[in-house]
Amino acid sequence: MLIGFLLLAQTARANLDADFQARAAAIAQTFAGIPDVQNCLANGGPGCAATVQSLASQTVTRTSAAYVVVIDRNRVRHSHPDPALIGKKVSEPLVAADGKVHMGTNSGSTGPTANARVPLYAPASSAIVGEVSVGIRESSVGQELLRQLPAYAAWFVLAMAIGAVASFGLASLLKRRTFGLELDEIARLLQEREATLHGIREGVIAIDPGGRISVVNDEAQRLLRLPEGARGRLLVDVLLPGPLRETLTGTTEVKDAIVITDDHCLVVNRMPVSLGGRAHGAVFTLQDRTELVGLTRELDGERSFSESIRAQQHEFSNRMHAVSGLLELGRTQEALEYLNEIRGTTADLDATLRSHIGSPMIVGLLLGKAAEANERGIDLVIAPDTELGEAPERVQALTTVLGNLIDNAFDALAAAPAPRRVVVSVVETAESVTVRVSDNGPGVPSTELPRIFESGYTTKRGSLARHGGLGLSLVHSTATKLGGSVTVSGGPGAVFTVVLPRATGGAVAGSPTVAAGGAR
Repeated sequence: MLIGFLLLAQTARANLDADFQARAAAIAQTFAGIPDVQNCLANGGPGCAATVQSLASQTVTRTSAAYVVVIDRNRVRHSHPDPALIGKKVSEPLVAADGKVHMGTNSGSTGPTANARVPLYAPASSAIVGEVSVGIRESSVGQELLRQLPAYAAWFVLAMAIGAVASFGLASLLKRRTFGLELDEIARLLQEREATLHGIREGVIAIDPGGRISVVNDEAQRLLRLPEGARGRLLVDVLLPGPLRETLTGTTEVKDAIVITDDHCLVVNRMPVSLGGRAHGAVFTLQDRTELVGLTRELDGERSFSESIRAQQHEFSNRMHAVSGLLELGRTQEALEYLNEIRGTTADLDATLRSHIGSPMIVGLLLGKAAEANERGIDLVIAPDTELGEAPERVQALTTVLGNLIDNAFDALAAAPAPRRVVVSVVETAESVTVRVSDNGPGVPSTELPRIFESGYTTKRGSLARHGGLGLSLVHSTATKLGGSVTVSGGPGAVFTVVLPRATGGAVAGSPTVAAGGAR
């Protein structure tokens, strides 16, 4: 405002200089039009100098000009504030000899003045006989400026007051919007937020009301395989179709939902954000539970193995009690026959497994499942077409698929009437390994078939429900991750067929195919 005021004062001074120069020009032109002055300069004669000086003095008195100087074409002064200079020549040539009016600032014997020089013509003629120079003191310009500056200053003070009030109001508004934080505090808070956001091990995503990503950290970008520059784009545009996108693009609150992708097992939380009763998007957190789920599966395998050993021990104890009772009764022949029967049954299963399956890990798994099936009153049958080598490729994935499908079949037969039967087939070819598990359980209505591979979805009820929702999802994710396929058909019961392509053979691509029939 101060700089503006100084510039305005300078402009006003320049305008006043122009106004006073124009006033001096008007006085000079009026004086040059006096006939007596024109006659004296054109014709001369006695008393002319006194007449011109007298008229010049009267003009100075009436107009408050500093001087009125008349110069003829010979550069001789005919009037001047200093009488001693009258009749003497000026040093410079006539400026107005070109017939134009010349204005400017002059520093003469009377001090700085706003000066104007006009041509002086002969009476009734266009002949220039001299020039008239009129000056108005610059002190008069300064006094006029001083009279105008208070009004200008008042307007500037008023503008400054309005600006101060507006600035205070804007500052108060910004303070409320920024929760009272100063600029350096906001910058520091932003730096801390970025450091925290990208340093935590959980994925964090925030979307605005339009569904565009406003915040995303490095972990979320890794877990979701988001492309570079995902911030600012719609969430539905950067995520592939599937359960994960459905969970993240929903509108309801989600707590600890388990979503299995091709690479990760994620725990997803979705919290809608509202401010002032208006929706402002949502915040998601993603936790990678892949390693934890892997450890849990290993623990489940160990627990299953322990249960199998316990079942075998329980069955062995019962058989030993029966043998002991027969011996105490003296029925040795019957005891011998019972032992031969037991040995034949166990030997038959063991011989079947070892003749069709060369992998010790798969044999151990199926032996344990057979003992568990015997305890639960289920007949576990190895299909005649089963054929697997000693070191099959992707044995870990094969173990996961077999274990989950067999457990799923056992649970499906929990409430089924006798006889209860599960048939397992594992066939290895040069291109793939095909696993088929079927049961004679009740199955599931066809309306449930499209959802059986969704993470967390289960048709189990009662005490079995807490174990459901992950088995088939793990089977599906394992197969599709390796480029395989899962096929479901049934009637009655259900038949699950999983094809795992060999690493050296052609990949069998595809997504789960659901056919008519029961499933879990």
